[in-house]
Amino acid sequence: RRWEGGDPGVSNQKTPTTILLTPERKFHSFGYAARDFYHDLDPTESKHWLYFEKFKMKLHTTGNLTMETDLTAANGKKVKALEIFAYALQFFKEQALKELSDQGGSDFENNEVRWVITVPAIWKQPAKQFMRQAAYKAGMVSPENPEQLIIALEPEAASIYCRKLRLHQMIDLSSRAPVNGYSPSDTIGTGFTQAKEHVRRNRQSRTFMVENVIGEIWSELEEGDRYIVVDSGGGTVDMTVHQIRLPEGHLKELYKATGGPYGSLGVDYEFEKLLCKIFGEDFIEQFKIKRPAAWVDLMIAFESRKRAAAPDRTNPLNITLPFSFIDYYKKFRGHSVEHALRKSNVDFVKWSSQGMLRMSPDAMNALFKPTIDQIIQHLSDVFDKPEVTNVKFLFLVGGFAESPLLQQAVQSAFGSRCRVIIPQDVGLTILKGAVLFGLDPAVIKVRRSPLTYGVGVLNRFVEGKHPPEKLLIKDGTRWCTDVFDKFISADQSVALGETVTRSYTPAKPSQLVIVINIYSSEQDNVSFITESGVKKCGTLRLDLTGTDAAVPNRREIKTLMQFGDTEIKAMAIDVATSKSVKVGIDFLNY
Repeated sequence: RRWEGGDPGVSNQKTPTTILLTPERKFHSFGYAARDFYHDLDPTESKHWLYFEKFKMKLHTTGNLTMETDLTAANGKKVKALEIFAYALQFFKEQALKELSDQGGSDFENNEVRWVITVPAIWKQPAKQFMRQAAYKAGMVSPENPEQLIIALEPEAASIYCRKLRLHQMIDLSSRAPVNGYSPSDTIGTGFTQAKEHVRRNRQSRTFMVENVIGEIWSELEEGDRYIVVDSGGGTVDMTVHQIRLPEGHLKELYKATGGPYGSLGVDYEFEKLLCKIFGEDFIEQFKIKRPAAWVDLMIAFESRKRAAAPDRTNPLNITLPFSFIDYYKKFRGHSVEHALRKSNVDFVKWSSQGMLRMSPDAMNALFKPTIDQIIQHLSDVFDKPEVTNVKFLFLVGGFAESPLLQQAVQSAFGSRCRVIIPQDVGLTILKGAVLFGLDPAVIKVRRSPLTYGVGVLNRFVEGKHPPEKLLIKDGTRWCTDVFDKFISADQSVALGETVTRSYTPAKPSQLVIVINIYSSEQDNVSFITESGVKKCGTLRLDLTGTDAAVPNRREIKTLMQFGDTEIKAMAIDVATSKSVKVGIDFLNY
């Protein structure tokens, strides 16, 4: 919906990831409401409030994410990330239930809802588990009914949605020149009416242009066709390559979802670097701390201009500097902002008499360049992989996909290899796909395992094969310790819900407590659990005391690992007594 308090010049169906806590650390507000309330606070007061923005990236950048990871508020105070995420999810939960209740005219109970939370594919396992913990804390679902919450991968959700599109909802970049309705030949005059007329005309022609193509895009896809979905958001860019399997049109993931932190925030970061270059890093750091609300204002002004950047734009982009920026700069440096711009000799950026930073289109495009270059580079690497030959379509989705600069770069780099297609409400593709996924979680049939999984076991010691330092002699038997017994390798295809089973025998038949440790690694060929990069991620404790049956002379313990969803489950069963234990793989607490 249109969130109240959206910015001028930016019609947002998405809310910014901002959250405000009171000085007592209680939830106050989220999104635009949080931002605007924080701005309106008196500076003496606002320094006690805890304001967080763009905090989702923290989960990606923190290598060793745990339940204890902190986030830092604008005023420098720290709060546990888990609390912030739980507050945000709780806010969404209440909003959604309230809206459903209002529409339905009767109270809607939380237990009647299946929640789907989407996460970037490049988030590591701990981040996905972290989201589940946050949802438990927010009261969205209880650990007793984990299946009420599905964690879906963003590019997969986008992929599901793209399959459902009819062609007239697409903008196909390959068939014609104008990108976003501007063709290079007609540069728009500054006349506002002219521009409005142009947009209106084009809106009609665009629909017309695409609608005379008949049928669905799928009528062009046959069994075995491949397509790539590139999901570019604020923080990250993810890509996944899928293949269609008929008759039901299930998807098979051909190439493990990859990507990196090359989202549109990179452009914001370049803008910040530019400001540091002009006004000095020391000033910008101070300004952010001393006038946090004005800093946010400046970034909002930049955001709306950022959305106006286009490859063939000729007129400059003006960014209003907040009054307190100009004022504080004069106090800080003793000379004016105008003076700083004159002597910084940063080309392309001038001071306009109306009190604005005036950026030439080249200067704006330069801010996009590092981020776009990384995306194109990463895509090229993916296209070079052997599994990724013969891709028919490239779907560009996610908020950043709205940028004509990114659209043009992708089209010119890959337009000759495949058709580049952009769904029209591109920013909401993932949301809509996630809904479809929630209605039918089985639609994604095959995934690639992101890690290698196995358990630690003892094997009979073989001279010449096993390293001598692993030798352990127990009751006269020579064992090799720390052996990594692999269940599945990184990048191997796993069908949803697929189970891998192994049988083990306890070293001593009389053993009453059997402990099986589960390990993961990003490496493919792992022989021992002591190798670098091998992490423990689960323990199965099978307690066989109190089983009065005579101990068989050969015990068999079955160990099962079920892959699929975005979670992985493990289980151990004592065959003789059918006692069993279950465990979810845990990346946060080991």
